[in-house]
Amino acid sequence: MSEPYKNVFKEGAISSDFIANSIAKHQSKTDIGAHNIFLGQVRADKVDGKAVCAIEYSAYEEMANKKFHDIREATFDKFNLTCMHIYHSLGEVKTGEICLFVFVSSPRRKEVFKALEYVVEAIKADAPVFGKEIFEDASHQWKVNS
Repeated sequence: MSEPYKNVFKEGAISSDFIANSIAKHQSKTDIGAHNIFLGQVRADKVDGKAVCAIEYSAYEEMANKKFHDIREATFDKFNLTCMHIYHSLGEVKTGEICLFVFVSSPRRKEVFKALEYVVEAIKADAPVFGKEIFEDASHQWKVNS
């Protein structure tokens, strides 16, 4: 079992520089043969004729970090991974910006495809992270994951 999972949450959008640096750090790990990445981006959905302009993310962090740790452990038990990183935004993220970054690595390519789908679906189903959709007119509604 690995150490408790920390630093899952990032304030605001996840930058392309942060993503690039995360990838670059793995180039020295020569037992890795494949990486796979999921980037969740805030969409400008239309709801009742109003466009979403941002999502404000919140979480009960202690519970969420425990759930992310459990998802991580289950994924390592199920798939042959070398490493995995999960980052989720807190606070406001504008449409077009990245709010979820999941990065998995393995010696073999087939494992990263299966593992990434498993992780993302588990996060969407089980992680206690909440999104308040902010509309252009400053009204809002709580987002339902789909």
